[in-house]
Amino acid sequence: MASTDLSFGSIPAFYREVYEKICSPTGGNVEREVFKSLLVKSQLSSSVLSQIWELVDSKTGYLTRSGLYKGLALVAFAQQGKQPSDKLLENSESQELPVPVLGDLSEVTLLAQRLHRGNNPAKLNLTYTDICNLDTIEVNLVPEKKGIFLKHVEYQVTSKRFSSVVYRRYNDFVSLHELLLARFPYRLIPKLPPKKIVGADSQFLEERRRSLLRFLTLIARHPVVNKDPIVHFFFTYTGEETQHKIREVFRRVPDEFATSELSSRAKELVPPETLTEFANSRDQIRVILLGISRLKNIADCLAIRSHSYAVDMAELGTQLNNLASEPHGASSWVTGGSTIWQDMKKGFHVISKEFNLLSTRALQQAVREETMICERLNFLLDILVAHRILCERHERGVSADHQRALSTMLSLKKRQMQGVIRGTDADTVEYLENKMVAQESVIANVELRNCFSLHCLHMETQLVHAHLEILATVLQSLVSVQIRGHSELAEVWKLIEPTITKCLPEKSASGSNGVS
Repeated sequence: MASTDLSFGSIPAFYREVYEKICSPTGGNVEREVFKSLLVKSQLSSSVLSQIWELVDSKTGYLTRSGLYKGLALVAFAQQGKQPSDKLLENSESQELPVPVLGDLSEVTLLAQRLHRGNNPAKLNLTYTDICNLDTIEVNLVPEKKGIFLKHVEYQVTSKRFSSVVYRRYNDFVSLHELLLARFPYRLIPKLPPKKIVGADSQFLEERRRSLLRFLTLIARHPVVNKDPIVHFFFTYTGEETQHKIREVFRRVPDEFATSELSSRAKELVPPETLTEFANSRDQIRVILLGISRLKNIADCLAIRSHSYAVDMAELGTQLNNLASEPHGASSWVTGGSTIWQDMKKGFHVISKEFNLLSTRALQQAVREETMICERLNFLLDILVAHRILCERHERGVSADHQRALSTMLSLKKRQMQGVIRGTDADTVEYLENKMVAQESVIANVELRNCFSLHCLHMETQLVHAHLEILATVLQSLVSVQIRGHSELAEVWKLIEPTITKCLPEKSASGSNGVS
């Protein structure tokens, strides 16, 4: 029998770096789930990955350091187009082993850390930093509107995790949202912004872009949802008509309960105090949602005031400039020999420029308040509202979901008898459907479905609490933004003060003849 460890070839530094990232800090081994996640990063076919796994599987549930190195070498050889085998390694005895291309390993590292902290499926074991490391999303408006007769807005969507850049329309997001709700009825699926068909101005488009960014970010950073083929398809598909194609491929995919390995154990995952704790946590999150909503209103008012201040200072500068440009002469008949108005007009022209600078600084302050405070609070509100909606879905009961799953099972059996499972991504859909068939007895048990729903609610509540760290960053940003904004405005006012003193008549500057 061939060894599952590596005993040939020179080890590249990359192998050691990977090992240090994913090994257990206690035993020094690599968990099976972690290595399989690593294999997926190679982008090799499932059949080749199965061959590699057979060659390194020690039947112990983990890999040694040497076993990991062997797996990395086999992946590298397979990426070169070679058939994985022990013979390949033997032929490399006097050479440095090849380095595989694995892309970003942050997700694999995160999985390893989670497993090391504990394998309890009822514990999230994720900090907000861990969640942020799952992916970074960008959504930008494409400048040109597509379409010959009916113009529409297109978005450029970028995912760091998938190293992808794709273009999506609003209706593509709608299809994704509906499919995810059907696939994950017991998970946090945030709302989409409304669709405004006629008269979509630039402000509306920008607000919708931000909302779509928040929606995709929450999906891409959800520790369960982000692993689903539907999400992968949305971020990577580059063909035409995404909204129709994604529905065509995934419309028959069963819901999470029908395919989850935890479904049969759902009762074990729901402790006796779950219903009481759920009621308490729901009330707590309701109070938090109310408080965050009020904070958001205050933050909006701050930004609005900064915008108004910018407008007022610009208008003040404009009016001073208008006065400086006042065309009428200053005959002695009018002034009685006084030069005060002419001197003041010269001063107005200089001072007006400083007020324009004040306006610019105030506008910059408003932008900082919107992006660093308001938008982060919006993000937190989105996940809190998603939790409220999830609780309402659970409260309506799982009976409708149960009947839908049974209907899907019946439809699947008919199609299997007719042999009609085919088409693009058929392997992915068929894999999920086969899991559904294997769990037929579990699916038929509505009590297990209810327990699974409660388990998911438990995990989603933990996910909400992990996101509450956002509030701390918001408060830090509030302080830093206000300090910076007031300091910048004070600097401009200090520039204006000596200018006024120089340009205005001496008596007016001293205030001796002014109104006290």
